[in-house]
Amino acid sequence: MNKLYAIVGMSGTGKSVVTDYLESIGWSKLYFGGITYKLMEQEGIERTPDGKSEKEFREKLRREHGPECYAKFLDPEIKEELKKGNVVLDGLYSWYEYKYLIERYPNLKLICVVTDKNKRYERVAVRPDRPFKREDIIYRDISEIENLYKGGPIAFADYYILNNGSIDEELKRLKEILEEDD
Repeated sequence: MNKLYAIVGMSGTGKSVVTDYLESIGWSKLYFGGITYKLMEQEGIERTPDGKSEKEFREKLRREHGPECYAKFLDPEIKEELKKGNVVLDGLYSWYEYKYLIERYPNLKLICVVTDKNKRYERVAVRPDRPFKREDIIYRDISEIENLYKGGPIAFADYYILNNGSIDEELKRLKEILEEDD
């Protein structure tokens, strides 16, 4: 049976490093956020530099289609890609999404990437794509925990990667997980 991992964690932990690595070794990567961008484009809604339009659109989708809607929207692609090989999910946020997927894919494993809070805030402030000021990332953290129930998948993860160091150290731990899960 092909493997299905979802990479979870707060913003700035290094989740994209993990998903990009898995994709580079042949895994199919499915990005939850891509749904937002695709549907916004279809409805003619522009993305704003501060991320406000995406946040509002995500909230609208969840109100209209339920808190697990992103998992529902991706489900057909997950099924299709799993037929071909291993799949990594980038952007699973909520406990509802996890519950929806684990019922359909009992082989789903969660890998949580964690980083000390101040280090995350420093990274997010200088990243080239979607940088945030400290007060904005604090607001986003609280919003994701309270409104999206993001803490559930983080607390319930099968594996953890502590990413306070280098990318090489992060990937070393990922490779240990891959070997352990064989």
